[in-house]
Amino acid sequence: MRVGVLLAQLGTPDEPTVPAVRRYLREFLADRRVVDLPRIVWLPILYGIILRTRPKRSAALYERVWTERGSPLLFHTADLAARLDEALGDDISVTYGMRIGNPSIASRLDALVAAGAERLLVLSGFPQYSTATTLSVQDAVDEWAAAHPDAPTPTMMPSFPDHAPYIEALAASVRAAGVTPSASAPLVMSFHGLPKKFVERGDPYATECEQTARALAAALGLAPEDWRLVYQSRFGRSAWLEPYAVPTVEALPAEGIKEISVISPSFLADCLETIDELGRELRESFEEAGGESFTRIPCLNSDPAAAAALAALVRAAL
Repeated sequence: MRVGVLLAQLGTPDEPTVPAVRRYLREFLADRRVVDLPRIVWLPILYGIILRTRPKRSAALYERVWTERGSPLLFHTADLAARLDEALGDDISVTYGMRIGNPSIASRLDALVAAGAERLLVLSGFPQYSTATTLSVQDAVDEWAAAHPDAPTPTMMPSFPDHAPYIEALAASVRAAGVTPSASAPLVMSFHGLPKKFVERGDPYATECEQTARALAAALGLAPEDWRLVYQSRFGRSAWLEPYAVPTVEALPAEGIKEISVISPSFLADCLETIDELGRELRESFEEAGGESFTRIPCLNSDPAAAAALAALVRAAL
């Protein structure tokens, strides 16, 4: 049986321009999984305020991280899918798709079926499950399946917060960065934020982030004082998961901690949130507070260890 595997990410604009970013934000922020507010309340805010003001600022930020190959998230995901395809062999075909933007999840599922796939697996690019990300991808997959009743029904693979090969790949990336976390130079594990109300209603994201953090600390042999867990990327005025990244990092120099390293275990691929939000904004916050040494550890991207970890997940699913 020929198997098709889709590596799914949330998405990225097609280019770092105001119109492209506006299109991306319009679809992203209209997703009920992402913004869980009554439409009669949220849509006037979205169309009347946010889409009039935010695209210009966001486009400037995307311009900072854009490369000759385009969006970092896009090309790192493409490279990782290619490595995974190679690792899994000839009977399994791997591609990638975006929940928002291009290439779309639907177009890539179409391509896998056209290529002869008799079984479809969807591997979320989010190691920790959340309704705002994983379930949003599931929605797109279900919508495609409903429109293609004669095609194989795709199977969503489970999250993998403490999957041993994934944790070891993260640990290896810390070692490769040349840092030795300690109480005086801790490892800051920064996960993407989520509104608290999601977790209060049963979303397992925070629990799975904690699983990842504890497993990574154990793999590196770290004591509790050698690392911190924080959440980044707040949006809006509601309460989000804590501790927040910026105030936590800003407080460290006052404790005598002048050196930190930062890793992003909730992202498989580098993107705006890891490169600019952490690599520039968080660094500036730390240094302005008196910090002296800041090391951002890149995401796994297309590291062979990442491909090997995902290949183990696919083989287990089969």
